[in-house]
Amino acid sequence: MQTDITGRLLICCPDRPGIVAGVSRFLYACGANILDASQHSTDPKEGLFFMRMVFHLENTALTQEQLEKDFQEKVAAPLEMEWQINYTSHRKKMAIMVSKYDHCLMELLLRWRSGELPVDIPLVISNHEDLRELTEDFGIPFHYLPVNPANKAQREQEAIQLIRDSQSDFIVLARYMQILSHNFVSEFPGKIINIHHSFLPAFAGANPYKNAYTRGVKLIGATAHYVTDDLDEGPIIDQDVARVSHKHAVNDLVMLGRDIERQVLTRAVVAHIEDRVIVHGNKTIVF
Repeated sequence: MQTDITGRLLICCPDRPGIVAGVSRFLYACGANILDASQHSTDPKEGLFFMRMVFHLENTALTQEQLEKDFQEKVAAPLEMEWQINYTSHRKKMAIMVSKYDHCLMELLLRWRSGELPVDIPLVISNHEDLRELTEDFGIPFHYLPVNPANKAQREQEAIQLIRDSQSDFIVLARYMQILSHNFVSEFPGKIINIHHSFLPAFAGANPYKNAYTRGVKLIGATAHYVTDDLDEGPIIDQDVARVSHKHAVNDLVMLGRDIERQVLTRAVVAHIEDRVIVHGNKTIVF
């Protein structure tokens, strides 16, 4: 059967001459057209090489499975590659977890409804009821899982099961004000995106804008990162800042900060959806 295939190939391997040529020759032999290519080397000598390549095969008899098998044998294994191919034919599913703040959730839902975020949103999970009406107005199922110290483990298992049942590809914490356990994080490694309401590592924890105001800072910001067991120290996907002065009150900082949070979270989510992020250790390469 003849089909079209558009794939996004992500690669990490030891740097050496011939990597781009080897990948390009393989795709050419398959009849593929390369639509986009980006690369980065940490050091031309004994460094690491990262690449993102988008390719298209038109009316091919080659299956995705055979393409990947051939790539592993002919290119990846000889060059010691860590790699993956994601296909545009698979529309990703994004689960959202949120507490009471609505600004990040609203941003995601509006951009989803307008088509700016090419994903499906199968569910929203919250430990509060406050945002049920907002969520359901968009036609998205809302699941209320109240959390306290006695039931936290049980609620996390319920959330894990809901996310599994929805077949979600990744999770966005749109200001979900609960610390996720090792058990939860280990279920979805590299698939949980958090937005942090400060320019990490500065002013982590509660009341960052009040702390920033007290210190008289001249910059405030937001950080989007992948969640790991180390609280707020996962690989950073995107950050941004805004200049402030002595004229800004705490409420001004909060308003500016929420605007930045929306923008930074959106950029991070888009980068993840478009397979532009390679995680290496506690760093990211974002093409």
